[in-house]
Amino acid sequence: MAKKRPQTKAAKPQHSSNEPVPVVGAREPCPCGSGRRYKACHGRAASHAVTELVQRPFEGLAGECDWVALRELVPAATVELHLKDGLPDGVPSVTLATVLPMAWPALRREDGSVLLGLQNDTPSGDLSRDLADTLQRALSTEPGNPVAADKVSADGPRLQDLLDPDAAFVPDVHTGFEFWVPDSDNASAEVTASLERANAAAIPTVRLTGVDGAYWCETPEKNHLRWAMPHPEEQLLDALARLQAAGDASLGEDTRLVGSFRAHGIIVPVWDLPSAMTAEQCEKPAAEFAERLAPALASDAPLTAEERRARGGLTNRQVTLS
Repeated sequence: MAKKRPQTKAAKPQHSSNEPVPVVGAREPCPCGSGRRYKACHGRAASHAVTELVQRPFEGLAGECDWVALRELVPAATVELHLKDGLPDGVPSVTLATVLPMAWPALRREDGSVLLGLQNDTPSGDLSRDLADTLQRALSTEPGNPVAADKVSADGPRLQDLLDPDAAFVPDVHTGFEFWVPDSDNASAEVTASLERANAAAIPTVRLTGVDGAYWCETPEKNHLRWAMPHPEEQLLDALARLQAAGDASLGEDTRLVGSFRAHGIIVPVWDLPSAMTAEQCEKPAAEFAERLAPALASDAPLTAEERRARGGLTNRQVTLS
């Protein structure tokens, strides 16, 4: 057997307890002077505090379910954002985008407008705080420049602190990423190549208008409806199981509720659809399903044996995206 290495005690922290410990990279030495890495020292408490916030990072924002869908499911979409304190001088607009060229976190265009990317890796566990930090830096970036990722203070503002809670959140779903380049003739070769790659990978997607948070998408084998719902997970799974057991969970002939995604505290049921079924043809059955779902959600009766089996099947076909 290999010999155990003698364990040495870490040096005592040298940082004054009356002063806040600065946030640094996880692998960097902790600024407190303990000799340990930040993640094994003061970073533990900061990480724990952030983790408590990430379970549902978009809660409290208008259109929470659409935020989740745009983050995880929709290839190309934009939404105009409204700030609580209005737009700063020289910033004509702020727009949320699913993806930006070269996966930039944000971009300040030549005209001063800001694009904020949603589908990016973030430096901390709180997506809302990370996006708010990027947005604030984008507002003060010189026009014509992208915004790079950066470390985020654990006590910095969140999107809920910056955005107007009363403003509508209505995504505009695009067939491609041409919104990246308003002047395509003058786009760089790098941006043009990134645009071509993104367009080639994009799955055709349409947002339903009759219900909230529902997105139709087309794949080579079959079409799907992915519907982000705000209800508590256990309550929603029970309701779906009741409908499934009663034969009321489909969206019409040759459609089937096949499972769900779990993302950012939201459950996203998924239906398989015939390849010929369009987004427009989903509108009426989706509205009818919402009417059937409401009493199932309100029921507090114990599940029957058949409903429990249906619930187990739905749980087994659940995929966590975040």
